[in-house]
Amino acid sequence: MLRPFLIALLIAGVPAFAAKSPKTAKAPKGAEETQAASFMGSTTASNGPYVLESLAMPSGVKVEASGLATMTDGRLAVSTRNGDVWLFKMDGSPAQRFASGLHEPLGLAFHEGALYATQRSEVTCMRDTDGDGVADEYSTYAKGWGVSGNYHEYAYGPVFDPKGTAWITLNIGLGPHWEAAMPKDEHARWRGWCLTIPPGGGKLIPMACGLRSPCGIGTNLDGDVFGSDQQGNWWPAGPLLHLRKGAFFGHAESLPDAKSPDSPVKDPGKVPEEITIAQAIHQVPGYVPPAVWFPYVKMGQSCTGVICDSTNGKFGPFAGQMLVGEFVIAGINRVFLEKVGGEYQGACFPFLTAFDCAVLQMAFLPDGSLATGETNRGWNSLGTRSFGVQRVKWTGETPFEVLKMEATKEGFRFTFTQPVQPASAVAESFAATSYTFLYHSKYGSPEVETQPVMVKSLKLDEDKRSLTVDCESLREGFVHEFHLEGIRSSEGKPLLHTQACYNLNRRP
Repeated sequence: MLRPFLIALLIAGVPAFAAKSPKTAKAPKGAEETQAASFMGSTTASNGPYVLESLAMPSGVKVEASGLATMTDGRLAVSTRNGDVWLFKMDGSPAQRFASGLHEPLGLAFHEGALYATQRSEVTCMRDTDGDGVADEYSTYAKGWGVSGNYHEYAYGPVFDPKGTAWITLNIGLGPHWEAAMPKDEHARWRGWCLTIPPGGGKLIPMACGLRSPCGIGTNLDGDVFGSDQQGNWWPAGPLLHLRKGAFFGHAESLPDAKSPDSPVKDPGKVPEEITIAQAIHQVPGYVPPAVWFPYVKMGQSCTGVICDSTNGKFGPFAGQMLVGEFVIAGINRVFLEKVGGEYQGACFPFLTAFDCAVLQMAFLPDGSLATGETNRGWNSLGTRSFGVQRVKWTGETPFEVLKMEATKEGFRFTFTQPVQPASAVAESFAATSYTFLYHSKYGSPEVETQPVMVKSLKLDEDKRSLTVDCESLREGFVHEFHLEGIRSSEGKPLLHTQACYNLNRRP
């Protein structure tokens, strides 16, 4: 098996999906039936009370899942990077091909009775008007961003917010564009940007820039939109970003369009390099730091899909929290967010691993289980397959985990899913450091300015579920990484996952 840093080099810019012609036959006019969508269960100890089941694929088809959407009737729609959309029922009946001929769709949404996919050059609305289970109407919902033929010019989404506005994100064009597609002196517009489309479609509205390879996009319970990005040039590690109008997230190659009259982002001019992220917050005009950093390798290497647990407890004790997919480790990380000074920040935790393949997109099903769309495009990710769809079910058992990590004036408050054994609530149960990263055009960054975080005092609440930890040497703009190896539940059990990383942009 390749070492993690070699894997990272091989998949720089993941997900770098090249356009390929579909190898499967074109769907007939009627419904195309395949083998039943039966499940084959498999579980791993590291996932505690969560069971992973692999969905059987249509016969002879590689379902390299690039987008997932749950329809109102409970069917799961799955787009593939080769251009198809498949519909799966959870009752074991045959799968059906709904649409074909799309150009590298990297996202899927179900909205007001139709499916929407973001292709390379447009957002497409697909409808089944005669009820036979196959799309017979394809219409352009929005288009107009630049496409030069560059290998990395991916487009992601859409995600609809509560007002019916569609949000999409666009990959930066890494390396030279294809001159046969666009003259050398022309500019592919809005690369590295987040754009919106008002209800009804048609118009593109630029919202934010500074993105690199923003594969994931989703909303929280309040309807605020978040996106993930991937380590590379200008990105020292994977971030989770609160997407909103006027924000500049740091990737300088997106700035040419900030000079456009319709840009909501104020051009910061030439940005400084070889400063730290903590310094960039104050020195780069308009720079908005991530809500959460996923420390490289420790919390994965390539962030992907973003989804909020909207199941109201059907998926376990983490209702309302964000889940972020991970390509290289074929897993999912968990995120707790809070607002401090009016801005989102929070902590990330390891959550689920041992999927069949790289987790690219996710969708919750009506019963509260989580569907994961997976493909590694033949690159390296952990797992035993190169594509597929899996389903994650909660068994009903509550794992002993850190439920929340909140910032306090003097440190952090850890809330657990089960009561804590008082004898374990001592300073010796914690090990913590803080660090930041370099802000520069080079690929990635080491952790810099690392120093220990010393625990001064601890206070366990009466219910024994919340532990307030006062610390020395807290630093704004730094990640504070804790390892809670010594904490035990009232029954003497260790935490299922002991690592927690809080991005302290601001102290309360």
